[in-house]
Amino acid sequence: MEAINRFLAHLGRPIVHFLIHLYRLGAMVNGTLRWTFVEPFRGKPLRYRAIVAQSVRFGWDSVLIVSVISFSIGLILAMQAADQLKPFGAEIYVANLVSVSLTRELGPMMTAIIIAGRGGSAIAAEIGTMKVAEELDALQTMGLNPLGFLVVPRFLAMLIMLPALSLIADVVGIFGAYLFSLSALQINSVRFLDQVANALVLKDVITGFIKAIVFAGIIASIGCYQGFIVKGGAEGVGKSTTNSVVISIFLIIAADVIFTALFYSTL
Repeated sequence: MEAINRFLAHLGRPIVHFLIHLYRLGAMVNGTLRWTFVEPFRGKPLRYRAIVAQSVRFGWDSVLIVSVISFSIGLILAMQAADQLKPFGAEIYVANLVSVSLTRELGPMMTAIIIAGRGGSAIAAEIGTMKVAEELDALQTMGLNPLGFLVVPRFLAMLIMLPALSLIADVVGIFGAYLFSLSALQINSVRFLDQVANALVLKDVITGFIKAIVFAGIIASIGCYQGFIVKGGAEGVGKSTTNSVVISIFLIIAADVIFTALFYSTL
């Protein structure tokens, strides 16, 4: 009986901790939304300069790496698709497969994973370092709410820039497939672009855009939350930074599965 009690206690402790973290994360997200959409109408304006600065960090500074990876993914998809379609003489449908795959799935998801590793980790490290240095307490002493001062600019910047980066990833990835089709498959530009135009419909773009917004919210929320719960010194900051990336990527993939199933059954 004692062994069973120990087993149940060991099993229940992680569940309790998970529920506590889930509640605190929900409270932080609720507060962030309030400071984003409600408090500005009560005389507490948004920090537009900070939003622009964070947008440059998450967006402009990430364009190169997102473009390189998306271009490579477009090439890889085109090569693999051509290899499977060649026996049927259907290489022209490489354009359809690559454009739809990138727009619906790979563009938003790969961009979100890249930004989770690049931006989400930076958010957790910055806020975690501020907490360790007791700068968050100093902000509250000065009458500044940490959510409005730190979280909202990062949250809004991520919501703005991740969909934009996803769009760039889609275009660059399709361009990679276009170059491969032009050089290796001898498909001319008009036929390739015509196939892309026929394959893509509005729901593909909407699907990718909605996913990108949700992924952005996940990355910003998890990164900020992991920064706020840092304990200890540099070791705690490193642990929270790692956790922010791992948890964000897991939730991004889980959300992608859910939204893909939802859009598959409704659109």
